[in-house]
Amino acid sequence: MNIKNSYCFLISVLFLCFSLNTYLTYGADTISANRPLSGSQTVVSSGGNVELGFFNPGNSSNFYIGMWYKKVSLQTIVWVANQDRPISDKFSSELTILQGNLVLLNESGTPIWSTNLNSTTSNSSVAVLLDDGNLVLRETPNSSEPIWQSFDYPTNTWLPGMKIAYNKRTKTKQLLTSWKNQENPAPGLFSLELDPFGSQYIIKWNKTEQYWTSGRWNGQIFSLVPEMRLNYIYNFSYVDNENESYFTYSLYNPQTISRFIMDVSGQVKQLTWLDPSKSWNLFWSQPRQQCEVYAFCGAFGTCNQNSMPFCSCVKGFKPRSDHDWNLSDYSGGCVRETGLQCGNTSAGNGKRDRFWVQNQMGLPQYPQSVAVGSAAECESTCLNNCSCNAYAYDSSGCSIWDLDLLNLQQLSQGDSGKTIYIKLNASEFPSSKNKMRIIIGAVVGSVVVVLVALSLVWVVIQRQRRRLVSSAKAGEGSLVAFGYKDLQTATKNFSEKLGGGGFGSVFKGTLPDSTVIAVKRLESISQGEKQFRTEVSTIGAVQHVNLVRLRGFCSEGDKKLLVYDYMPNGSLESHLLHDEDSKVLDWKTRYQIALGTARGLAYLHEKCRDCIIHCDIKPENILLDAEFCPKVADFGLAKLVGRDFSRVLTTMRGTRGYLAPEWISGVAITAKADVYSYGMMLFEFISGRRNSEQSEDGKVKFFPTWAASVTIEGGDVLSLLDHRLDGIAELEEVTRMCRVACWCIQEDENRRPSMGQVVQILEGVLDVNLPPIPRSLQLFIENQEHIVFFTESSSAPTDPSNASSQSKSTISSRSSKS
Repeated sequence: MNIKNSYCFLISVLFLCFSLNTYLTYGADTISANRPLSGSQTVVSSGGNVELGFFNPGNSSNFYIGMWYKKVSLQTIVWVANQDRPISDKFSSELTILQGNLVLLNESGTPIWSTNLNSTTSNSSVAVLLDDGNLVLRETPNSSEPIWQSFDYPTNTWLPGMKIAYNKRTKTKQLLTSWKNQENPAPGLFSLELDPFGSQYIIKWNKTEQYWTSGRWNGQIFSLVPEMRLNYIYNFSYVDNENESYFTYSLYNPQTISRFIMDVSGQVKQLTWLDPSKSWNLFWSQPRQQCEVYAFCGAFGTCNQNSMPFCSCVKGFKPRSDHDWNLSDYSGGCVRETGLQCGNTSAGNGKRDRFWVQNQMGLPQYPQSVAVGSAAECESTCLNNCSCNAYAYDSSGCSIWDLDLLNLQQLSQGDSGKTIYIKLNASEFPSSKNKMRIIIGAVVGSVVVVLVALSLVWVVIQRQRRRLVSSAKAGEGSLVAFGYKDLQTATKNFSEKLGGGGFGSVFKGTLPDSTVIAVKRLESISQGEKQFRTEVSTIGAVQHVNLVRLRGFCSEGDKKLLVYDYMPNGSLESHLLHDEDSKVLDWKTRYQIALGTARGLAYLHEKCRDCIIHCDIKPENILLDAEFCPKVADFGLAKLVGRDFSRVLTTMRGTRGYLAPEWISGVAITAKADVYSYGMMLFEFISGRRNSEQSEDGKVKFFPTWAASVTIEGGDVLSLLDHRLDGIAELEEVTRMCRVACWCIQEDENRRPSMGQVVQILEGVLDVNLPPIPRSLQLFIENQEHIVFFTESSSAPTDPSNASSQSKSTISSRSSKS
């Protein structure tokens, strides 16, 4: 009998352990009074999209109840319950149902977070984690309507289906609020909220200072967020009724994992998960510039858009918290290293406070105007005012700042910066004796350096040539300063020309170690030596598998040359746009070249410290290595020649068809000009010939017009293919490329996708809707007596009158609507 009882007990224990293990490992989607959450336990939504449990952010030792994506390998928190009340021991804490509420009990059993419902229901309530990321509390397991839901209490993440709303009855708002930093999910200083009176979204600092607006809702988009026009990912909608107004969105493809966040940077960001690269891809962010975020660097902190990190303390100040600054949390700002004497000359060394001069600054807001007659009076006013921290004096008069200096910005040369004088303790300035010692030391040191340098000149001259040439092999990742005679020798006096363009000619060369190089001899470069080297260094620092690597340069007087890796398969143009059967690229290779080129351009536009606009995308500037991996060439050269558009236009006769409409009309261009050129080039990937050709009878053969009509009208896109491919291609890939090309060449640059979006579409990560017909192509249709379309069967043109009239009228109708 004892054996039987022992056996039954063992079976019960095993069953209990198995049940507990199943719960811990697989998790149900429900929390109840009988099934609380503790330790490493989690609940997972029924479809496996999201998971909820205890987590600790970064290196923090604190724990929180949060929700994250189950299918994303990088843990990404989208909602937090106890944002500002962490726990220290997750195994002694519990998330459970208590008196009809979902409650988090800490180590001592004290409630630190609750749904706070005045419920008379017993502990029969349940909390269910839904697949869309909404945690709902239901009165009973069989209830369909929630009595509480996490979607009504967003933290820093806005998920599809969630509202950011204004309740007109209670006068309350649902805010999207940043975390304090990456290790602390407590509400930070930045929040996104709906302005119900202006039908727009705004971002505020400390819920008081507005520094960004989306613009008014016009029924389709917010006027200052043109990215919303690219709605092949998101379906946006705005609701305004007597009870509330709110904005929400859904995904066209439910398999896409995407979110909006109010980031610790003070920017609202839209991100999409790319599973192949296991990373979040930034779709867009607002404000676009980090230093446009109000008071991002805190009190007495200066924001510089051209430096990393963006924030630094002004002279005489230090970070209030080094730990926070290391986490990119600059909200605490800076504090004085030495207190002010405030007119007390008997204190310290008996010297009065002084002013540190900061030039080219964006001044803080809320200055106090003081009526004075001169700059000296303005300085004296601030010096004698113990609460004055800084002053500025210009043609508009004298301004002083009594409060902390917030929103200081260091502007670039050319911007309308001003000068501010910041009050510091006299000890922050070197004394006259110290100055003299420094001067004497500098003079003596300079003499010694000159003498040593002169004694080494001869040795340096003798070794320079050999060192420069040999370093081309050893200088992995660093630029080599070649001598002109060295490159003259390597290229056999520039005898083997590989090609040329608007920026100069390219020659083949060989270094002494047998490394083959390509040398571009630049033309019409008017930059000085220092500026040229600076720009070349910027180009050299850009490294990507789909960009041609710059090995070095030469700058001797008016001789400016760039040295690149040699690409044995030449340019894309030599393979794509020529009739030699031996060079015909199959569809798979073409598609990979198109994708690689897009990746290279996306890197230039979105991943570099400063956006690099190529300005000359065409098949001639896409080079192919031995494995036919595409390499974008000539990036960054537009800046070297000062972007002289008129000169480029006159020298690039063969590439005028790639230029965006806004460029030709003289409007300042953006990265979307490259997108247009890339779209025009995609049509050539499909057809295997130039987009625009002149026939003998004077008619213009323009392939994009026919390709757009077939694509938009749902025709046979395989009929657009290069006839040399014999129709061998993936239908889905051809369709995708046709649609992307039509989106890229939209006349309105705001309707064009970014190169990052193009990459995602070509990778198959994002779907793409049918585009409207570009207006520039509509002009060809309306003037059709002067054009012909390419046919799919031969290079001979066909008159558009052979096409159905129904197809033509449909195209015109769509164009007029767009």
